[in-house]
Amino acid sequence: MRKALINLFVLPVIWLSLISLSIVLYLLSHLPRFFSGRYYHFLSRFWCRIFIRALDVDLRLVHKNIRPLPEQYILIANHPSALEDFAIPALFDVYPLAKESVRDWIVLGRISDYAGTIYVKRENAKSRHAALQSLVDAVNGGKNITIFPEGGCKGRRIYKEFHRGAFDVSLQTGRPVLPVFLQYIDQDTFEWMNESLIKKLWQIFKSNKNRVNYYVHDAIFPGDFSDKESFAKHAHSLYLGWQKDYLDTL
Repeated sequence: MRKALINLFVLPVIWLSLISLSIVLYLLSHLPRFFSGRYYHFLSRFWCRIFIRALDVDLRLVHKNIRPLPEQYILIANHPSALEDFAIPALFDVYPLAKESVRDWIVLGRISDYAGTIYVKRENAKSRHAALQSLVDAVNGGKNITIFPEGGCKGRRIYKEFHRGAFDVSLQTGRPVLPVFLQYIDQDTFEWMNESLIKKLWQIFKSNKNRVNYYVHDAIFPGDFSDKESFAKHAHSLYLGWQKDYLDTL
């Protein structure tokens, strides 16, 4: 009852703040690319935090890592829902890799593009090569990046294999991979399959089990692997183990 009363008064204010910041970011995105930069990236991350709160999601970062997190990293995560496109930037200072169609999202696409998102047409070899080089350049330029190694939203279960792009970037740049396992308590509602983005976000907003845990594990260093294939297989095996720990027990 208390939570319902709080949301009754707080959520409208949050949504008003979200809409206002969306307008500001959208207008700024029409400036020449020269004027984009860290300030816009910071504002877009702040927008993501407000959006997560507006969806009434209880997002928690859970540290399972024993060693300190590296200063720079290539973040990887499983991809069961639409929420992580907003929740990961809300929690981590990263520049994401996204499918080309995201650029066409109304308002959101323009904001993400101006904030520095790297796009790829997965079915196009030339686009994949260009995206890989952009990711390497971004990491060599001091940025953290995030990649979903399943190659898209594959549902609640870990996909049968990981694509090797993230691990290729790690080997080329010498930067470690930071694995984050995403756990949605309400798996049925948060899983994103064939619904439109708007419908899925509406379902998430209505969920009564809004707890979301993002488990951060120790970074994996490229020096321990001779090639991207063995690197990817090792990471995939870790995720299968975490799947048993975090999903099979729900």
